[in-house]
Amino acid sequence: MLSLGAHVSPLLSSPPHAPLLLYSRPPSRSPAAPAAAASAPRSLCFLRRSRSRSRSRFAAGRTRRPTMAEAISLEAGGDLYHDLGSAAVTAGVALALLKFFEELAKRGVFEQKLSRKLVHISVGLVFLLFWPLFSSGTYAPFLAALAPGINIIRMFLLGTGLMKNEAMVKSMSRTGDYRELLKGPLYYATTITFATSVFWRTSPIAIALVCNLCAGDGIADVVGRRLGTEKLPYNPNKSYAGSIAMALAGFLASVGYMHYFHTFGFIEETWYMALGFLAVSIAATLVESHPISSELDDNLTVPLTSFLVGILLF
Repeated sequence: MLSLGAHVSPLLSSPPHAPLLLYSRPPSRSPAAPAAAASAPRSLCFLRRSRSRSRSRFAAGRTRRPTMAEAISLEAGGDLYHDLGSAAVTAGVALALLKFFEELAKRGVFEQKLSRKLVHISVGLVFLLFWPLFSSGTYAPFLAALAPGINIIRMFLLGTGLMKNEAMVKSMSRTGDYRELLKGPLYYATTITFATSVFWRTSPIAIALVCNLCAGDGIADVVGRRLGTEKLPYNPNKSYAGSIAMALAGFLASVGYMHYFHTFGFIEETWYMALGFLAVSIAATLVESHPISSELDDNLTVPLTSFLVGILLF
């Protein structure tokens, strides 16, 4: 009895997990077995967790959204392709318009002076209509300026005699001399290229430059030749009718394009801007009617005046 109590008393005084040892394997066998048995489930859990993590990473990689830098680069690339397409359309329309007037000159539909002025009025104003096609990207104004920029090269090649095109020379010169293209037509293309690439569609100066050059100066010659019986006292080659028509045409065209670009959100439509356009058109008309403008060239003095007065007002 004493020996049995001696054997039972250690069992009762052992820790709570000790009775489990009575039903487990004898400790005489490998003591590492319980550790291996305990470690096996942990390794399986680790494998399952690692597989689930890899699957979640794979799924996240498939559904990952582009970063801000990637989104900006994609948007910039899309704008570039869009602007290249817009530049191609604009250049195509400008060239088609020039070809149209070349054909009219070949067929003698209009007299040479009227044909030249129709080209002068229409090309620049139609070009402005296509500015909203372009995006707000950095390269948009430069790509838009490709069409008049190409025309600068054409005027230079035709004016120097390196390229021959009698129909174009006839539709754009006063006397049919190809060397005239190095003056008025070259200044014309340079002005539109400058207004497009430097000021663009958010500036009233660009509107004033193109509208007073195209609408103002072009209408002045057409009206002056037909209704200009009363000449100006300081210049017998200019008339009251032509000068009034120039101021009105330049002003109305400027206000019209102010409203046009305002509908696209490019420019703010205000009375101050409208009055500024009126002041620019009057100043350009006064300079155009002066004899010095005939000595130099209307296509140089009119946009130069519009630029200087526009800088002061806008």
